[in-house]
This record gives sequence, C-alpha cells and structure tokens, in this order.
Amino acid sequence: MLFVWREALVGLRRNLTMTLAMVITTAISLGLLGAGLLAVRTIDRTEDLYYSLIAVQVALDEPTSAEDPDCSSPVCRDLRAELEADPLVASVEYESREAAFTRFQRIYAGQSILQLVRPQSLPATLRVTMDDPLRGTEIVDRFTGRPGVRNVVDQRSTVADLFSFLGSVRNATFGLAIVQALAAVLLISNTIQLSAFTRRTEVGIMRLVGATRWYTQVPFLIEAVVTGVVGAVLATAGLVAGKVFFLDNLLSGRLLANTIPPIGMTDVLGYVGPVLVVVGAVIATATGYVTLRLYVRS
Repeated sequence: MLFVWREALVGLRRNLTMTLAMVITTAISLGLLGAGLLAVRTIDRTEDLYYSLIAVQVALDEPTSAEDPDCSSPVCRDLRAELEADPLVASVEYESREAAFTRFQRIYAGQSILQLVRPQSLPATLRVTMDDPLRGTEIVDRFTGRPGVRNVVDQRSTVADLFSFLGSVRNATFGLAIVQALAAVLLISNTIQLSAFTRRTEVGIMRLVGATRWYTQVPFLIEAVVTGVVGAVLATAGLVAGKVFFLDNLLSGRLLANTIPPIGMTDVLGYVGPVLVVVGAVIATATGYVTLRLYVRS
C-alpha cells in the first residue's frame, strides 16, 4: 500500500497543472451542486413557514362588515359555524372591519398609503386555517358566491411567485452544476490518460514481473479520488464563505428579514458538506475506473 500511495502522489505532482485544473473544476461543479441543495432546503423551509401562517380569507359583504363587529349576525354566524364544522378546517377567526383597519395601520405605519385608506375600504373577514394548506381551493370553490360573502381568497396564491422564483434559482444552479460536472469528468479522464501514458514504461515493467492489472491501476484511481475529495472540501469552504460574507448579510436585510429562513452553518457543514465529499469521491472513482477500462490497455 505504501508503494501504491507513493505512486499516486508522484502522479499528482507530475501533472500538477492538470491536477489543479481538475480540482478547481470539480470544486466549482460541486459548489454549484451544494448551492442547489441549499436552495432546495431553503425552499422547503420557506414553504413550511408560509404554509403555517397563510389562511383562506372569507371576506364578508358590505352590509355584514358595516353592521357586525363580533360575528353575531345570522349570516356571519352561520358561515362561521359551517366552516368550523368542516373537517378540512383547523380553526376560524373573525376579524372585524375595525380590527382589519388597525392591523393595516400597523403594517403600513409611516407610509403615504395610510392617507388613502379608510376603515370602510376594508371588509370584515373570516380567517380560515386549514389542516392541509394545499386544499384551500376547496373552501374557495365552496364559499365563493354564497350570501353575505364578498370574495374568498386563498393566501397560498400570494406566495406562489416567491416559490416560483426560488425554484427557478434552484433549477438554474443545478443546470450549471451539470455542465461543470461534465467538464470535471472530462478533465479527470484526460488527466488519468495522461498520467498513464507518462508512466507506461513503469506499468509495463510491473506487469512483466507479475503485478496484476488492478494493482497497477490503483494509483490512478487514488489520484482521481484525492482530487475529487479535495475539490469537495474546497467547494464546502466556498459555501461557508458565501454564507458568512454574502447570504447572512442578504437574509438579514430589511427586504428579506423574516421572509426567508436563514441558512445555518449545520446546513452547510452537517448536511451539504458530507454529500459533496461522497459525490466527489464517487464521481472521481467511477470516471477513473471507466477511463482505465476503456483507454488504458497495458
């Protein structure tokens, strides 16, 4: 084994520029893959966060909103009772017109839009929390057009654009990762072929004295695995740096604070990092093995 490792290190030093190019390309492709995995994890958490907060809003018509501050009128009471009896509904809260205007003032405090809105502009609302947020459209279909109902809105539709944007970022990242991974595979293959060609005399002598084909090929596989693992470590370090110097500042800003869940260091080091090391090692090993079987005959 000492001889095998020594031969692998000799090969890495002999083709230093190719080795560096292979490590850097592997690191970039694995870094993009890691960014995609973090994007998927963030999207899942964001969906869980918003789905736990969003509700179906049953806005009441003008007469009911103006005359019913506590949902005691027959129209509001019957609607609320029917919603609470529905097995799809977890809870129902009534928000009067005055309460809605107070909340509106709190949300838009200090903004000019407050001068344009009066309490009469806002309807009283039954806020319906679903057991399964994905089935909110069933409540929308059932209660739209009912007597006393102005409109029914599934708040899930308001965050659809955000999830679509995050999904686009994830898909673009994975697409770039695939392209870079292909480049890394080609570099690994070329490096192994070059390394085997420069050591063809040594390998031939070893075969003549009885060394098996597998024994002569192991150093080349070790070279590939080392570059793959080093590339994965560099990719993980790059993700850590991106989190500390970019993502943390971005997600703590006023625009995105409390909008997208932050990415923790455990997400990078405890989840993505090990995955990248395994993927880097597997890709390098598989590429090296196939290259040796197809192109190295001695």
